[in-house]
Amino acid sequence: MTITFDMSDLMTKAPHRCAWCLSDPIYIDYHDHEWGKPIYDDQMLFAQLCLESMQSGLSWITILKKRDHYYDAFDQFDANKIAKYDQAKIEALMQNTGIIRHLGKISAIINNAKAYLAITEHQSFSDYLWGIATPDGKPVINHPKTLTDIPTQTDASVRLAKALKNQGFKFIGPTTCYAFMQAVGMVNDHVIDCEFR
Repeated sequence: MTITFDMSDLMTKAPHRCAWCLSDPIYIDYHDHEWGKPIYDDQMLFAQLCLESMQSGLSWITILKKRDHYYDAFDQFDANKIAKYDQAKIEALMQNTGIIRHLGKISAIINNAKAYLAITEHQSFSDYLWGIATPDGKPVINHPKTLTDIPTQTDASVRLAKALKNQGFKFIGPTTCYAFMQAVGMVNDHVIDCEFR
């Protein structure tokens, strides 16, 4: 009895992913293990919001490649520490080649740490954000067929941006808020044939 094998069956097929992540292994890892997975931890949400605000005018891969440097530079995004940064610390950050040395963005993180602390005096940041961004505090599962079906902002992201601005947050607009909502799983925008939905 002769058994024949199709060599293609022995090859491991790459899983189907959203096309936006295919340009870099760092992107692929982020897509597979983080993007769109719900986050409810206050400090993690604050850190992600800060990182999203740093992306303004840049590609997300630029921030991802510098993410560890950001955590180191900003005391693991401990808002209590960041809120106390003085001019000397700002000048040190402006010399840090591991991050985007943009004075406005660095100042925004410090400002936003203070705004974050004002909110968390009364409620969890998670409850605050999720309550504004999603109708029932649960992820919104979308079903985009292609990347062109995914919006850059929605009514919910406009609402969230307005609320955050009213609380004093800076470098936070509707597009940044929607990218944030995607990143922390408030919305699931993996395309319908992505194996990581």
